[in-house]
Amino acid sequence: MRYALALLLVVLSFTPALAQVPEASPQAIDAAIQRTLESFEVPGIAVAVVKDGKVVLAKGYGVRKQGERTPVTPDTLFGIASNTKAFTAAALAMLVDEGKLQWDDRVIDHLPSFQMHDSYVTRELTVRDLLVHRSGLGLGAGDLLYFPQSTFTEEEIVTRLRRIPPASSFRSKYAYDNILYLVAGKVIEKASGKSWGAFMRERIFTPLGMRTSNTSVTAFRAGANVAMPHAKADGVLKAIAPVPFDNNAPAGGINSSVNELSRWMLAQLERGVVPGTEGKKRLFSEEQSREMWSAQTVLPIREPSKALAATRANFSAYGLGWSLRDYRGYKLVGHTGGLPGYVSRVVLVPELRLGIAVLTNQEERGGYEAPTWTLLDAYLGAPATDWVAAFKADDVEREAKAQAKVAAANSGRNAQSKPSLPMDAYVGKYRDAWYGDVAISKEGEKWVLRFSRTPALTGTLEHWQYDTFVAKWKDRTLNADAYVSFSLKPDGSIGEMRMQPVSPLTDFSYDFQDLLFTPVKEDAAGAVARPVH
Repeated sequence: MRYALALLLVVLSFTPALAQVPEASPQAIDAAIQRTLESFEVPGIAVAVVKDGKVVLAKGYGVRKQGERTPVTPDTLFGIASNTKAFTAAALAMLVDEGKLQWDDRVIDHLPSFQMHDSYVTRELTVRDLLVHRSGLGLGAGDLLYFPQSTFTEEEIVTRLRRIPPASSFRSKYAYDNILYLVAGKVIEKASGKSWGAFMRERIFTPLGMRTSNTSVTAFRAGANVAMPHAKADGVLKAIAPVPFDNNAPAGGINSSVNELSRWMLAQLERGVVPGTEGKKRLFSEEQSREMWSAQTVLPIREPSKALAATRANFSAYGLGWSLRDYRGYKLVGHTGGLPGYVSRVVLVPELRLGIAVLTNQEERGGYEAPTWTLLDAYLGAPATDWVAAFKADDVEREAKAQAKVAAANSGRNAQSKPSLPMDAYVGKYRDAWYGDVAISKEGEKWVLRFSRTPALTGTLEHWQYDTFVAKWKDRTLNADAYVSFSLKPDGSIGEMRMQPVSPLTDFSYDFQDLLFTPVKEDAAGAVARPVH
């Protein structure tokens, strides 16, 4: 769907340096990003390029909020989501330089009460292990404790981590997680005597001159230069409120602008040297820079679609807060980030002293990928590729495959089947060992499922087939409807309840499949007696 109001193109900062690249003129870059805005329905994009120790491009495109005319500028704040992880890694690197911890220290030597599900992993897990996604936890394990926004505290989340069972053996495979970055934040707090947020502000933001960057959307003030996040509800784009990520900020809580991320990229490319100090001031040592950019966990090489064949990597790995891969003979160091209404990418090419940051306020992968690859090709002298068209084609293919899978499930559904029990029998409280409680109740003529600590996860239950229902969340921007299936015990009572996403495109952080609910009885006064086994 195209906007009724044409998107504004705003040039706030631009130097001739980009024009020296023969493969892409400034006009060509502008045109590609303008097409990105329109093709992927992104209200606003901000882009920065640093090269050879200088900022050569810092520019805003489009608007902060759909339907309004306030432009995105290089100083507009966006949520950078998981690009925060590199900041958390840098904080730990600084503490390693200061001798306050070592990468291979055991976590329990800094946090004695820390526990994983397995006692061996508890005993052996190191600070390094917190950052490299090989703990044995499954993909996105535990994300429902803080995403969507929940009422769990940091302390409660760390405590509940011990109840999440592993999906694989320790250090045997890669599976991206967020929850252990919260633990990393607690290690920083213990070793430095400062909260993670205070450490970011005092030890990283202030030295780099990142004056408006912050660690929580609660710092946003009315009238501030902030991009409003946007998401689609049943296919229609709408602005949404910025969602706090305060109970796992070390994994994704930073908000920043491309002007200020430029200073961060310059420091990274100069191996920790603070820009403008001529090497007299550092965030971290060159040794720690090498450590963070070294492969820690090997990733499988995935075959891209035909449209994206040129992006195929020859090696892929995860470092300390950074993803590592190659492209056209160069090593890329980078990360992506995604939160409700914000997606972004930061990529560094150390050999060329090149850094690119793309921030967007819409949940479309092509919104940050197309500009990133366009700029990379310009500086690497690669053959011209229409990356907007390529990512659009890939999206169409992915969407078609997802729709086919959902359609196949629907075609095999027995729509004439009935639940095994009267609907009133499904009403009650259910408990999962690590998340806690959900409740099913009747409200008017509808049956409603509520997650006790996650207000957004409230939805109606619609019968699908047999003892399986579909939870349709009232907040349609979640795009995460889920199957809810009950199994019965021999006596005909409910034994357990499980969930799984309906669409394969559901964000992995909705780790419904990891939940195992059992009914909970309450006494006459409403107090919980015990789970029903």
